[in-house]
Amino acid sequence: MFNYKIKVATGDSLTAGTVNYISIVLVGVKGETPKRTLDHWGKDFLPGAIDEYSVSSKEDIGKILYVRLYKELFLVADQWNCKYVTVISPQGDTYRFPCYQWLSGTTTMEIPEGKGRVLLDGENPVVRQQRSNELEEKRSEYRWRCFAQGAPHCLHEDQITNLNLNDQFSATTITSSLTLGASSAIEIKLKEYSDNTETWKNLCDLQRVFFPVKTQNSEYINQEWKSDKVFGYQFLNGVNPLQIQKCFKIPDNFPVTDEMVAASLGTSTLQVELEKGNLYLADYKILQGIQANTINGQKQYLAAPLCLLWKNINNYIIPIAIQLGQTPGNHVPIFLPSDSEWDWTLAKMWVRNADFQVHEAVSHLLYSHLFAEVFNIATIRQLPMGHPLYKLLIPHFRYTLATNTVGRQTIFNPGGKYDQIASSGKEGLEVLLKRAMTSLTYDSLCLPEDIKSRAVESISNYFYRDDGMKIWQAIKILVSDIIHYHYNDDDSVSKDPELQAWVAEIFKEGFLENKSSGIPSSLDTKVELIRYLTMVIFTCSAKHAAVNSGQFDYYSWMPNAPSSMRKPVPTKKRTATMESILDTLPQVNTTTKTMSLTWVISRERVDCIPLGTYPEAHFTDEVPKRLLQDFKEKLSKISSEIKERNQTMNLTYLYLDPVKIENSISI
Repeated sequence: MFNYKIKVATGDSLTAGTVNYISIVLVGVKGETPKRTLDHWGKDFLPGAIDEYSVSSKEDIGKILYVRLYKELFLVADQWNCKYVTVISPQGDTYRFPCYQWLSGTTTMEIPEGKGRVLLDGENPVVRQQRSNELEEKRSEYRWRCFAQGAPHCLHEDQITNLNLNDQFSATTITSSLTLGASSAIEIKLKEYSDNTETWKNLCDLQRVFFPVKTQNSEYINQEWKSDKVFGYQFLNGVNPLQIQKCFKIPDNFPVTDEMVAASLGTSTLQVELEKGNLYLADYKILQGIQANTINGQKQYLAAPLCLLWKNINNYIIPIAIQLGQTPGNHVPIFLPSDSEWDWTLAKMWVRNADFQVHEAVSHLLYSHLFAEVFNIATIRQLPMGHPLYKLLIPHFRYTLATNTVGRQTIFNPGGKYDQIASSGKEGLEVLLKRAMTSLTYDSLCLPEDIKSRAVESISNYFYRDDGMKIWQAIKILVSDIIHYHYNDDDSVSKDPELQAWVAEIFKEGFLENKSSGIPSSLDTKVELIRYLTMVIFTCSAKHAAVNSGQFDYYSWMPNAPSSMRKPVPTKKRTATMESILDTLPQVNTTTKTMSLTWVISRERVDCIPLGTYPEAHFTDEVPKRLLQDFKEKLSKISSEIKERNQTMNLTYLYLDPVKIENSISI
C-alpha cells in the first residue's frame, strides 16, 4: 500500500469556504489513485484553513503530474476558493499544485504540478491530454464578440451576464467601490448640482463643487491652469503623455510664420528652432469630421487642432501657435500667446478638449483596457495553467474582465456616463477606436520604440518617459530571465504550439490581422518573445497607471480640460470673453458628473496589489520565485528614486511610482 500525505489550502476571504463534498484523485505517470473524499470529523475547508488528509493506493503511481479535484453537492450549492494542494509521496518527494481559483456548484478541476512546462515533442501524453482538456473547456466558456466595428474584440455577451467567479471583483472591492461611488454622488446631490443644466455663472462657483475632495495636484491645477507652462507640462506628464512628438517640419496645413511667433521666439526663427530640435507638435487630425454628441438636448462641438510647442531657454515646453482645424483659411485663424487673454485661453481649452477625447478613447480605453482584455482572454483560452507564460501573466489580469464589463455596462453604453459628459460621445468614440486601430503600430505599444518614433528622447522633465523606461527595463529583465529559464533556444519558442496559438489569437481578435501594424502573428525567437511579453505586462500595469491615475488631478478643474464644448469653434479673433467661455464650457451637471467619475476611477482600490507583488504563488520552483523577488527589489529602488524627486515638486508625478501602479487593470 502506498500512502500520500495531502494538504489542501482554502482561500482567505470570508466566502472562500465550502460545505460541499471535496474529493481528490492523484494522477501520475504510472496511473492514478482511487477517488478519495476529503472529510474529517468537524468542519473542513473553512476560510484560511489548511486541511491535512491522506490518500492510499495499492499501486505506485510514479511521478505525480496533476491532481483532480471534485466538488459535489451537499445540501446547497456553494463556491469554494482553492489556493493550492500539496502532496508528499511515499518516497518523500513534495509536489505543489497551485490553483487560486473558485470552484462553483458541482464541478471537476484538474490542477497541474506547479513547475512550468512548455509543451514540446516527447511530452508525456497524460500531460498533453490534460492540457488539451483544460483549454477545450475554457474555450467553450470564454468566447469572443465584436465590441465596436474596427475595434478589438471582447468578452462574449453570454459570459458578461454570468461572469466567471474567477473574473469577478472580490466582496471587499465591491463594497469599497460602492461606498466611494455613493459618497461622490451624494456630495454632488447635496449641492443640488446633478440635475442642474444651467451655465456656470462664474469660476468661483466651480471651486466650491468639490471643496472637500481634492488632491495636491488638483489644487495646483485649479490655481495655475491658465499658465502656458502648465499647459505644455501636461503633454509630458499629464494623463495623456503619448500625444506629443518632435516637429521636423512645420506641416503644410499649419501656415505658421516667423512674424506670428516673434513675440515668443524673440530673435530666433522657426527654421532655427527646428534645426535645434526645439519644436514639438500635438496633432489631433484623428478627430476631423467626427460628428459631435448631444448632451442635455444641446448640440456639442469638436475641433481637430494643431498645436505647435516650443522648448524655451528654461527647458519648459510651451505653446506658441494653435490652429483649431486641419484646413487653413480665413475662417481658421492661428491663435497666438500675443492674442488677447481670453482668445488664447479659449484656444488652449479647445486643444485640451480634443486631448480629452483622444486620451479617453485611444490612450486609456484602447491602449490599456481593450488590449489588456484581449491579452487576458487569449491567455485563458490558449495557455494552460501549467504553462510558464500563464503563470507569469495571470497576476496581471486580476479584475480586468470585471472592470471592462462594468465599463461597457455603465460608461460606454448608449446613454451611459461617457455619452453624458464627452463631446465625442459613444458614437464618436467608436469612430476614434476604428481610426486609431487603422494607424496602430507595434512600436507605439512598446515604450522604448514609442519614445524613439516620437523623437522625444531629449525633452527635459519628461517623467512619464524617465519613470516608464525604468519600469520597462525592470519588467524586461524579469521576462528575459523567465524565458531563458524555460526555453532552451529559439527553436523551443517557435515550436511551442500553445505559445504560437496565443500570439496568433491576439493578432486575430485583438489587432484584427492588421499586418501593416508590424504586430507579430507568431514569434520565432526568445528576443521577440521577451519584447512581446514586456509589452503585455507594461500595458496591463504601468501604461494604465500613467493614463488613468491622474484623471481627477487634471480633469476635476473643468476649464483645464473641458470634457465637452457647447459653442462652435471660433472663426475669428477678438471675440472671446469670460462670459462666452462660460457659455462654451459644459453645463453644471455635466461638469459635476465628470468630476464624480474621475474621482471614482482615479482612486486606489483598498485591495490593490502593487506591481511586483505576487501573493499567489503560481511559480513553485525556486528560480522563478527568486526572479520575482529580484523584480520586486528593483521596483522598490525605483520607487525610492521617484519619491525623492517628488519631494521638491509642487506638481508631483507619482503615477509611475511602483507602489502606486497596480499589477493589473482593476479600475
